Amino acid sequence: MTRILVTGCCGFIGSHVTEYLLDRGDIILGIDNINNYYDTSKKIENLNILQKYDNFEFRKEDICETNIVNEWKPDKICHLASATGVRHSIKNPKSYLKINVEGFIHILEQAKNNNIKQIVYASSSSVYGINKKLPFSELDPIETCNSPYATSKMAMELYAKTYSQLYNLNIIGLRFFTVYGPRGRPDMAPYRFLKAIHNGTKFNKYGDGLSSRDYTYVDDIVDGVVASLDNKKELKCEVYNLGNSNAVTLNEFIELCEKVVGKKANYDEIENQLGDVPHTFADISKAKRDLDYEPKVKLEEGLRLMLISF
Repeated sequence: MTRILVTGCCGFIGSHVTEYLLDRGDIILGIDNINNYYDTSKKIENLNILQKYDNFEFRKEDICETNIVNEWKPDKICHLASATGVRHSIKNPKSYLKINVEGFIHILEQAKNNNIKQIVYASSSSVYGINKKLPFSELDPIETCNSPYATSKMAMELYAKTYSQLYNLNIIGLRFFTVYGPRGRPDMAPYRFLKAIHNGTKFNKYGDGLSSRDYTYVDDIVDGVVASLDNKKELKCEVYNLGNSNAVTLNEFIELCEKVVGKKANYDEIENQLGDVPHTFADISKAKRDLDYEPKVKLEEGLRLMLISF
């Protein structure tokens, strides 16, 4: 059985990945500092799900300080712990440098010292910034990051490449595109909009609604993460888009939420926020080729599954 360290195991994506790995029989040590970026009760709920498994162990630790790789010596590392959120990074740029970049280096140093050959980490579609070419390809130059969050993720990719070539580590970075689904982050639009329409409360809509996002259901993301951990093609150092490859405008997204809930939305239209990008749209041909990645869940179906979980 494979011993896998999962950082950020109590988060949205982290808990789903961990649950999948536990179900298939891997031995998982999960760490999370359970910070209060959003309601910690949601992270505790995720942890409670994971602690039902005999092959799971949890330690409350911070990626910037943990000695867990040296102590536990996993076979593989799935590094999903991050400071998230574009707008929050505008207000707190230093914390994104510390957590995302310094925290990642702290993990990489231990991986190098313990000869951990397989590492998968979370990057973000945000690295593409205000690139005008659509869909976004991994071959596109990364020159227009539009937030400290995006820049921190780009820095992680550069450090991954450096450590891979210096120390012969297999390191795969995954650029997630607007992930949604059950247990979703409450600060993200899919959760906020669906919940507000369901409860009959008002929410803020940023801009004229013509911006677009590539919404990706969490189970499809899990498939990509697990394929990267398994790394059957023995990839050395790569970055992949994990998206749905179907961009939807904000106006269309709100209309679909209304359809799924069966109620009209009530919102205030306000100006775009600093750090926002107009579009995200994933070219997933590379992930299809190397990881057999094939998103299966259509947006309407995924929103219905998310609504049931409320």
